Amino acid sequence: MLRTMQITSTAELEDLLGSPMPRAASKERSTLAQTDRDWLALSPFVLVGTSDADGNCDVSPKGDPPGFTHVIDERTIALPERPGNRRADSFHNILANPHVGLIFLIPGRRETLRINGRARLLTDAPWFSSMVVEGHRPILALVVDIDTIFFHCQKAFMRSNLWKPETWTPEDLPSHAKLIKSVLNTNESLEQLEEYYAEDRYSRGLYTS
Repeated sequence: MLRTMQITSTAELEDLLGSPMPRAASKERSTLAQTDRDWLALSPFVLVGTSDADGNCDVSPKGDPPGFTHVIDERTIALPERPGNRRADSFHNILANPHVGLIFLIPGRRETLRINGRARLLTDAPWFSSMVVEGHRPILALVVDIDTIFFHCQKAFMRSNLWKPETWTPEDLPSHAKLIKSVLNTNESLEQLEEYYAEDRYSRGLYTS
């Protein structure tokens, strides 16, 4: 019979993992350095982690042209909201619990920039005009007051070979329409879903509802 052993204390965890290197233990900062600004200026993609008042978690991807993150000052950044599925899970969570965790990626780079802070939602500000893409101004922005910021190491990307095209096999899974049809009881036929999610059609709704 296989045994299951669970860690139940920080002492057990630290005994198993050991202590972090001094460089890793002291890498957190509270203000944006120029290197951080340069990273944000080149990043087209961020993962936004939130949780509600009961601790139920959500991670939402956000993407736009590189530099879409607006730097307000050394302790504050803003992310524009674009049209989506209108669930707004992250935003509902933020209204109940402002704590957020962000991971910014740059394609081809194996490090990530991590920012943790407290978020709020704004429907207008003078800098909204700098977030216009294809003539469309966001109706909402997620503003994050930074608590900690640091670069995360490369090992996860090295282990996963994430940026190596020779390891990519997207054709091993069915189309998005087939995925949707396999898990949802939709009124649309598979053919209608394939038409709806066709890239040339779907891309027309990137900046308009």
